Amino acid sequence: MRVLVATDAWHPQINGVVRSLEHTAREAENLGADMQFLTPEGFRTIPLPTYNEIRLALATPRMIMRRIEAMQPDFVHIATEGPIGMLVRRACIASRRTFTTSYHTKFPEYLAARAPVPERLTYAWLRSFHNAGGGVMVSTATLERDLEARGFKRLMRWSRGVDAELFRPRPEATLNLPRPVYLFVGRVAVEKNIEAFLSLDLPGSKVVVGGGPALASLKERYPGVLFTGPKEGEDLAQVYSACDVFCFPSRTDTFGIVLLEALASGLPVAAYPVTGPTDVLADATEPVGVLDEDLRTACLKALELSPAAARRFALRYTWRESARQFLDNVLIAHDIGPIARRYRLRRRRRVAAAP
Repeated sequence: MRVLVATDAWHPQINGVVRSLEHTAREAENLGADMQFLTPEGFRTIPLPTYNEIRLALATPRMIMRRIEAMQPDFVHIATEGPIGMLVRRACIASRRTFTTSYHTKFPEYLAARAPVPERLTYAWLRSFHNAGGGVMVSTATLERDLEARGFKRLMRWSRGVDAELFRPRPEATLNLPRPVYLFVGRVAVEKNIEAFLSLDLPGSKVVVGGGPALASLKERYPGVLFTGPKEGEDLAQVYSACDVFCFPSRTDTFGIVLLEALASGLPVAAYPVTGPTDVLADATEPVGVLDEDLRTACLKALELSPAAARRFALRYTWRESARQFLDNVLIAHDIGPIARRYRLRRRRRVAAAP
């Protein structure tokens, strides 16, 4: 089962889309699938205006078609709505190939935060983009209801996971800062609403992990905050474990993998009651986070919650289950589903019948 995934978000970017796709591909292999990626790598690129860290591919329809033909995929999934995603969508429609898409980012809200573009116009374009496919994968129930109300069709659920072996409590971890320590991890950009966290009057210390276009200006404006820059792997896991509360000030994220990483590390969550935190914490049987329009109150109340409970809750989310959901959605969109096991069984039968 060979799945081509078209994505404009790829290395050296560090974000939820890239990490989700990498983890899904790793687990999909164990489920009998081979995920291959069509990314900006190998094309000339230009920086995204106002966001130099993101590079946009300068590809042509012919280039993209050649890439698809060379990969010979059984299925095509389009993860982003950038130049790569648009050209792969065009190629699929031209060749009458069914494809799936995923909705990772509230792009209309992000764009409106940076430029005077009405959200309704951006949503109209996105609706046209996604409705041309066989299914749109979304991460949460709240996002699904929102997009359905906006006219998006064939919505399918695709949750996320966490590497609970990497992200775990480490009693020895320390940052040598006054406690309690409040942490934010993510892209340092205006759409993340980080200043709502940085401006809070809280006891102890604040730490921001990540890079982005707003990093330099925020470091200058908030000299009392520790800005570490981007971190990955073991280095990131150590920082999580050295903190006490994870503050998630974003109002526009559709899920927030960092929420699961924090919880798995034993950090209760403080956030606004919006899409993402609301959905991730909805099934908690014991308190693991505080959602409040008063973010300061949420941070202080989160200090009282159990790190062990946060860890237990995060263990429900695995990348294996996330990959299974992804593959199921691909198969269902092609009328093969409902579960990936059926496809593997059919493949075994073909192999057994071969001379």
